[in-house]
Amino acid sequence: MTVEVIEEPVSALAEYERVAIAFRVEAHFEIVPIDRGLGGLGFIETAVVPYVKDYDTNESDRPSEWAKRFDVSHWGILSAFQGRQRAGGCVIAWKTPELSSAKRRDDLAWLWDLRVHPDFRRQGIGEILFKRAVEWARERRCRRLMVETQDINVPACRFYARQGCELSGINRFAYQKELNEIQLLWHLDLE
Repeated sequence: MTVEVIEEPVSALAEYERVAIAFRVEAHFEIVPIDRGLGGLGFIETAVVPYVKDYDTNESDRPSEWAKRFDVSHWGILSAFQGRQRAGGCVIAWKTPELSSAKRRDDLAWLWDLRVHPDFRRQGIGEILFKRAVEWARERRCRRLMVETQDINVPACRFYARQGCELSGINRFAYQKELNEIQLLWHLDLE
């Protein structure tokens, strides 16, 4: 399979959005404090009643809406194509003061979104995109690439760990209570 990754302008976000990000949740990581957290945290993979999670169901969170919420002028949009078919893509946020951890940090980039079309999943496209995102951040002299995911996205957690990312933060209260999700922050040092 030949995959070509190209950088696209921000105006391509509507096309980028056509790649589904939805995935099937079959398990989550139950995060258990050991000795009230002083002994660390235990991650227990626990099966759940399967359901589909789609980050694009909330219209204001869709890629085509990001420019209304953020200064995307320094963002990178990398799209993967197999032939003429869009197979996936990733978006890297850089120099974005609206992201609290990115304030005054030109050496920090966020892998804001990574998606692979369902027909192309488990074929290595995610890894190709991740490696290209790392190159993109290094080209801008970033010292660290940050990634956010959730405890319900066990495959993504395992993917980022395989790419060399380290879990650097857990926020049990980042999202609305009814979502019943825990924010997991990962980082990859680029130096």
